[in-house]
Amino acid sequence: MNYDRILIRYGEISTKGRNRNKFVEKLKRSIQRAIVDYPNAKVQGKRERMHIVLNGDNGDEIIQRIKGIFGISSLSPAVKTSNEIEEMKEAALKLFQRVYTEGSTFKISARRADKTYFLDTNELNQTFGAHLLKNIPGLKVDVKKPDINLQIEVREEGTYLSCENIPGAGGLPIGSSGKAMLMLSGGIDSPVSGFLSMKRGLELEAVHFFSPPFTSERSKQKVIELAEKLSYANGGYFTLHIVPFTAIQQLIQKQVPENYTMTTTRRLMLRITDALREKFGGLAIVTGESLGQVASQTIESMYAINDVTNTPILRPLITMDKTDIIKIAQDIDTHDISIQPYEDCCTVFVPSSPKTKPKKEKVQYYESFVDFEPLIMEAVEGTETIQISPKKEQEADSLDELF
Repeated sequence: MNYDRILIRYGEISTKGRNRNKFVEKLKRSIQRAIVDYPNAKVQGKRERMHIVLNGDNGDEIIQRIKGIFGISSLSPAVKTSNEIEEMKEAALKLFQRVYTEGSTFKISARRADKTYFLDTNELNQTFGAHLLKNIPGLKVDVKKPDINLQIEVREEGTYLSCENIPGAGGLPIGSSGKAMLMLSGGIDSPVSGFLSMKRGLELEAVHFFSPPFTSERSKQKVIELAEKLSYANGGYFTLHIVPFTAIQQLIQKQVPENYTMTTTRRLMLRITDALREKFGGLAIVTGESLGQVASQTIESMYAINDVTNTPILRPLITMDKTDIIKIAQDIDTHDISIQPYEDCCTVFVPSSPKTKPKKEKVQYYESFVDFEPLIMEAVEGTETIQISPKKEQEADSLDELF
């Protein structure tokens, strides 16, 4: 039997109270965006769970498309029948045979949401277990670690049957925690930070600083490819802002003492990102910083750099070891892109001896001799905005790699 719907189970959404419907609606919109090119499939979102009614569309393709969407704990191909016992038994057998291989063990997990139904949970388990044992020779029961778990849920409007449980991405739906700007370099850390932020429900737009001719078009393309990877987890779209940064970096190199150029560079990047955040309606800034990893990520550097804004700075990687970050980058398929030998503006202009414990008062003093504001305004106005979507022909393989 071909299944006629996909059952979607909530994870952390289930712990929400009176605001649960807000999270459910965000998840529903993410799924609708992801399957927009399947015109017959309809998403039905309820407080307890969600269904995609296929109406003839390809369920296997849709599962590949949605299983990486944050907010989904697990999903199952499912069939809906009436509550007439013989129809239920026939559907259960056909659905079970779809996944059964010789030697597989099974159990029945029945749930009677309709308490008026004439069979209770134990009777449902016994009835359907006996039906499968009668019709599939050699089938064995294993209630602890079965190969197949046939799940039956009897509700007033009908009965839902499923026997596959496909893990989802977990987390919270994109946008349920608000919107933020991700400072996206071409390195390993910031894409991982963006991915983990989206898992906590943040809708992200990325900001990348581009300094031609010191950084090449290939370094820009590298960041676009990283944004494409993040778009898989973002429900099929991603916004990337590319900031022209050459004039500002050249002025910093000319006016600020060498060991403080990195601190000033990061401060001005933060000021520009904050201006873009305000322009596009974000509430926070996300970075890939990990405490003590490089000179700009000491606590003293962060204190001096943060001085330019009161906007919340989120650092998902702050306590993580580099090996842990690399492992996640490999899991989400950004690592090999990040290690391509095309430098960004952060690495091209690194001073030979950067200050690891900069003084806020000193960097303020050095910057007081230069009016950076016109260049900041010019950079914001000259920012190129790109709307990025996954490459459809590679999407199924990429989702398998990501999740």
